[in-house]
Amino acid sequence: MAKVRKRVLPSGEVRFLADYFDGSGKRRSKQFDKRKDADAYLVKVRRDLQLGVHVADSASLTVREASRLWLDRCADDGLERSTRDAYDQHVRLHILPLIGAKKLTQITTPSVHTFADDLRSGGCSPDMVKRVVRSLGAIFGEARRRGYAATNPVSDAQIKVGDRRKNKRPDIPSKADLRAILNAAQGKHRALIVTALFSGLRASELRGLRWDAVDLKAGVLTVKTRVDAWGEFGPPKTSAGERDVPLAPIAVTTLKQQRLAIGANGPAGLVFPSDEGTPLNHQNIINRIWDPLQIGAGLYTLHETKRDEDGEPAKVTRYNFHALRHAAASLFIEQKLSPKRVQTLMGHSSITVTFDTYGHLFEDAEADQTAVAEIEARLLRE
Repeated sequence: MAKVRKRVLPSGEVRFLADYFDGSGKRRSKQFDKRKDADAYLVKVRRDLQLGVHVADSASLTVREASRLWLDRCADDGLERSTRDAYDQHVRLHILPLIGAKKLTQITTPSVHTFADDLRSGGCSPDMVKRVVRSLGAIFGEARRRGYAATNPVSDAQIKVGDRRKNKRPDIPSKADLRAILNAAQGKHRALIVTALFSGLRASELRGLRWDAVDLKAGVLTVKTRVDAWGEFGPPKTSAGERDVPLAPIAVTTLKQQRLAIGANGPAGLVFPSDEGTPLNHQNIINRIWDPLQIGAGLYTLHETKRDEDGEPAKVTRYNFHALRHAAASLFIEQKLSPKRVQTLMGHSSITVTFDTYGHLFEDAEADQTAVAEIEARLLRE
C-alpha cells in the first residue's frame, strides 16, 4: 500500500516519506520537504504502476550513464564514424555539462525546454539546439528500451529553434556563372566538375564513385557508395540515396575521356582518384580544385582586410562546392521534372526535403498571373 509518512530527522527537521511497492513488489520510498509534494508523487507513481511504466529514482540512470549506453549502441549498430563523432560532441560538449549528473527520472518536458533555452543562451545556433535535443531524445529512447526510463520527455517537447521565415534559399549559380565554370574546368579535374553539375551527386558520393557503377553506354550512373571524411567507404546517407542518375551527353563524353586517361582498373576502381589512387579529400577538392577554378573563371570578390601570402587582397570565391548540386536540381526542375522525380534524382530522404529546399523553383509565375486574372474576372462578372 502506498502512503505518506511523516519523519522527524535527528536535527529536528520534518520530512515526508512517500512509501510504496513497485511493480516487482520491491519496497520504494522517496523523501520530500512538503506533504503535498509527497502526495503528488504517489499519485504519479500509482498512475505509472497501472500503466506498467514506473521506474524508481534509485533504479534510474544518470543522463551521463544513459548517454554512454546510447553511444555504445550507435557503435554496435555500425553508424558511420562522422555520425558517431557528431553524437559524441553533442553529449560531451552540450548535454553532460548541463544535465549529465541528473537522473533520467528528474528530466521532465518542462526541463527539456529549460535545457534548450540554456543551449541557446550559451551560444548554440538554432540548428545545433535542434540536433542536441534530438540526441537527448535518442538517449531516452535507448534508456526506455533497456527499462531505465518510463517515458521520453523530449517527445512531448515543442522546441522552437528559430524563425523559419529567416531560412535562406540555396545559393544557385546563374547560367552565365555555370558556363564560366564549365569553360574554366579543364584538365584532369574537368570530369569531376562536369559530373557534379549534371548529376547533382553529393561530394561524398562523387568521391566514392567507382567505374562499376557507371554505364557509359546507357548514360547512367548508379549511386551506391560514398566516402566519409576519413576516406572510409560506406552506403549512401539514407536508403533513398541509392539511385540511378541519367547523364547528359557532355558528362558521358568527359567520363569517357576520364576513363581513357586513368583506366578502369586502378586502385579501388575510383572514377575520381587522387594522385595516390585513394579517394579525394574533400578539403583538397575545395582548396586545390574548386576555389582555383572559380578564381580562374572570375567568380570571386576581393576581401577588404584579409591578405594573401603575396600581400594582395585575398580572393573570396562566390560559391561552395555544394552549389553544383543545387544547380543540378534547378536544371532538373527547369526541365519540368516532377517533384517526386527530382526527389529521386537528388536522393532526398523525403519529398518534404525537396520542397523545403527547392519549392520556390517549382513556382510558375505565368500560371499564377493567369490564375489571379481569372479570379478577378469571375468576381467582377458577378
